[in-house]
Amino acid sequence: MFLRFVVPEIDQDSERELGVFQAIHKLRKSGMLSCYEEGQDDLIGKWFDKNLAKPIRFTAAKPPYYRKKSRAISWFKDTAHEHIAHVRSLVAILQNHGISVRMLKTNRVGYVVYEDEHQVVAEPFGGEEY
Repeated sequence: MFLRFVVPEIDQDSERELGVFQAIHKLRKSGMLSCYEEGQDDLIGKWFDKNLAKPIRFTAAKPPYYRKKSRAISWFKDTAHEHIAHVRSLVAILQNHGISVRMLKTNRVGYVVYEDEHQVVAEPFGGEEY
């Protein structure tokens, strides 16, 4: 089982609902986070920098990847308990700002373009709704 936390806004690249990391970034960039929330975001970001590999691909296309639209989206494996707990802290910040967050669950993420022990990045199958 794979989990993804999303807000009701469509990402231009993936054409899917925006993930919580991007949603927090947008909220912070707009100046809407309090100093405390920015501190929490910094701590959580540092934790993820140390404990989650950065995916090397976001497209199923052949190289050079930078020329292709990044349609892939990231999912946590349901066994990534610590990672999911940290994401829930970001979810709380978003919800405190009136932004609704949904947790998506699926066994069919699409065409896998990157995978490690905690996450999978995949281009959704055509017409797949989560």
